[in-house]
Amino acid sequence: MRVNSEGVSASRVYLPADQAHANLLSFFVMQFPHIAKEEWVCRFNEGLILDQEGHALAVNDAYLPNTHLIYFRRLEREPEIPFQESILFQDEHVLVADKPHFLPVTPSGLYLHQTLLNRLKKTTGIQTLSPIHRIDRDTAGLVIFSVNPNERAQYQNLFRDRVVKKVYEAIAPYTKELDQKLPMNYQSRLEESEHFLQMHEVQGEPNSDTLIEILEVNAPYARYRLTPGSGKKHQLRCHLNSLGVPIKNDQIYPILTPYQEYDLDFSNPLQLLAKEVSFQDPITGQPRVFSSQKTLDL
Repeated sequence: MRVNSEGVSASRVYLPADQAHANLLSFFVMQFPHIAKEEWVCRFNEGLILDQEGHALAVNDAYLPNTHLIYFRRLEREPEIPFQESILFQDEHVLVADKPHFLPVTPSGLYLHQTLLNRLKKTTGIQTLSPIHRIDRDTAGLVIFSVNPNERAQYQNLFRDRVVKKVYEAIAPYTKELDQKLPMNYQSRLEESEHFLQMHEVQGEPNSDTLIEILEVNAPYARYRLTPGSGKKHQLRCHLNSLGVPIKNDQIYPILTPYQEYDLDFSNPLQLLAKEVSFQDPITGQPRVFSSQKTLDL
């Protein structure tokens, strides 16, 4: 896999023989109509369109059928995330990173360079890194990456088969009423709501479950230990919100607050931390136990 100096992976495009174009720019404009012609001109001018040998191409270069070209994504403006990740463990099979709040795991939307994946590719030089699970960009804590592409599926299957134990911590309001019910295994059916960013509970057979415990109280807040048995989108945030104790600084539950994408407020991160991950390594057969070095202030 080819990457640029910033650790960003390339995409490949095939030039079919049944097409004819005046030049390469003409082909890219037709092939990707959702991308403006001016954007392709900028990519060519910045050396982001390459042939298979890695040579930069120009807008007026000839269209050569039955060949592949390499191109890189480009962002004119990207939010800067001023927090650093750390690598807790690395061997020839996996890399375990401790992610800060606000940093996306993989490129999407406005984020390309400012993602955990591309930062790690750049710092380690390992271009085959691939996350075997995800956490929200609002959430801090552990993310595990596969190093060897041939082993990736075996690690991903651990999460698919729910044989990975994940433990989170959260800061949320404290109520005596809830405290008297804990620990509890909270179950509900979660479905997407009318707004794609939010999930909500509906009637029906439960498809999500979370073991909820209180670790520490400092009223009006408490530190909760959350052990999900399933992996639904926003499960932990939904479950605590449904119990009347939404996670501190949550901008989605109970009220959806629009993100200020470029002028981010870093002063109030979501108080949710992926604290522990443990599993039996499918390659080495050894037990793996990892713990985040990050903490949430109560």
